[in-house]
Amino acid sequence: MIELGTEWPRGLLWLSYFVLGSFIGSFLNVCIYRLPREQSIIRPRSRCPHCAHPVAWYDNIPLASFLLLRARCRHCQRPISWRYPLVESLTGIATVVVLDRFGTGVVGWVYVALVDALIAASFVDLEFQIIPDEISLGGLVLGILLSVAFPVLHGTDERFLALGRSLLGMLVGGGSLYLTGILGDFLFKRESMGGGDVKLLAMAGSIVGWKVTLLAYFITPLIALIPGILVLTLKRSHEIPYGPFLSLGIIGSLFWGDFLLHVTGFEETIRLMWGYASWR
Repeated sequence: MIELGTEWPRGLLWLSYFVLGSFIGSFLNVCIYRLPREQSIIRPRSRCPHCAHPVAWYDNIPLASFLLLRARCRHCQRPISWRYPLVESLTGIATVVVLDRFGTGVVGWVYVALVDALIAASFVDLEFQIIPDEISLGGLVLGILLSVAFPVLHGTDERFLALGRSLLGMLVGGGSLYLTGILGDFLFKRESMGGGDVKLLAMAGSIVGWKVTLLAYFITPLIALIPGILVLTLKRSHEIPYGPFLSLGIIGSLFWGDFLLHVTGFEETIRLMWGYASWR
């Protein structure tokens, strides 16, 4: 497959990816604000959450408008949340990193979409402690369809085999967290794992397969350990939004999974247990 923009200077290519990603981030901000409030992400057009005045196109340019307006609405002068430029910057950087690592073919762009979904889910979870079904279940259906349409996502050119690997990834992701939740409910006599987290890992599994998903399942608690201890110490609470840590676990496994599996010996252990000749 021909890589788009391979003749461009590397710096200019990265800049174009970042700009594109920041515009995607602007749309993610709409999703982050409206989905948990059960509002349409299509209409009405963007408006100030304080005075409800529609935002003009020149006040809706990612990052630039936030700086030019000095982080305040042009009409009511109320402050604009720092979440907006943060999401735009984060999505722009993620687009650069993902496309530089995985290329601008189908795999690269699908992974960009996955990371974008994880960013949106994480910010919603941080504020509302929920993960919208539009992201998790919608992404799950899309992941299965994309796996059939582009079997290269699962390292094969056979659609039926790619479908099987996608479904296996979904079952491993959703099933592992679901069983963990059942065990946690029994031990702690309270809900220990939200359904949104289960569906989010199932969604990721449908795209990246069971190897990356299972690794993410194991490393996410390590990522969440220190923040969890801080919340327990400072707020005397056992509840933390798990979605952001799960998203970090998925992304980390996607980028460094082969290295982690090799140095820990985890891959060889699973091969022996399951009798697989290879992960593929």
